[in-house]
Amino acid sequence: MNKDIMQRVLELMPSDTGMDLPPRVFSDMEGEFIDLVEGISLTARFPNKDRYMNPMGFMQGGIITAAIDNTVSPLSFMLGSPNVTQTISTTFKRPIKKTDRFVIVKASMIEKTETHIVMQAEVKSDSGKLMANGVAKCVFIKNRKSNENCP
Repeated sequence: MNKDIMQRVLELMPSDTGMDLPPRVFSDMEGEFIDLVEGISLTARFPNKDRYMNPMGFMQGGIITAAIDNTVSPLSFMLGSPNVTQTISTTFKRPIKKTDRFVIVKASMIEKTETHIVMQAEVKSDSGKLMANGVAKCVFIKNRKSNENCP
């Protein structure tokens, strides 16, 4: 993992949230931040593992969506206050095959308001082919203790 990018990502996130950052699922998926353009985009790489395959031998859609969520969420924390994903949609362009060693997810912001932030992501194969797109709407948490603004 590029420790410099991970360190910078953690520095740019709010430090007083009491949350585990990055989340354990990012580590479980062996995610690695590979590029950060501050205020613009965050790119992560996730290995393609045999246990992620559906019965047809392609990466399962839920795993692809998890990789998207694991990339857009940290960027959304850097660009806004702590938030939770309210909706996420994934459009699959082509299957990610066993021969694809990893997927690369690049996240960027589409919109930010007082109540939410909308993020987009492109998922590419290790050869650079576009495999999927994703859009996530994340809502800001104003008072974590009472969860009064959680969806």
